[in-house]
Amino acid sequence: MTATFAKTITEADIILFAGASGDNNAIHINDEFAKTTPFGGRIAHGMLTASVISAAVANRLPGPGAIYISQSLNFRAPVRPGDTVRAEVTVSEVNRERTRVLLRTVCKVDDTVVIDGEALVKPTSMARRTAAPAS
Repeated sequence: MTATFAKTITEADIILFAGASGDNNAIHINDEFAKTTPFGGRIAHGMLTASVISAAVANRLPGPGAIYISQSLNFRAPVRPGDTVRAEVTVSEVNRERTRVLLRTVCKVDDTVVIDGEALVKPTSMARRTAAPAS
């Protein structure tokens, strides 16, 4: 099984992520500084880009109620303001006994892989969610 989720990374996303995370690295928020780096301009936070994977897990596969156990990330290429990141999650292993799913995760901008890795998640079934007592 495979699912995807895409998001265009905006200027506002980068500024809001800097505020929420406290990561105010000049490579993300200062045009003049960023021009002096090997990237030649501003780039999005790696963890902001990786959050598109989280959206794919939460909204697509396994979907609502999924709980992250772990995520490995390999940052392969920069993401710039205005880039559309497409996260793809693919089931690579299912452990029914422990209720765990191992996912291969890849983020691309066009045909360029910007992040790859694996996620271990605990899915919840609709039956379990609807049977749970209300708090």
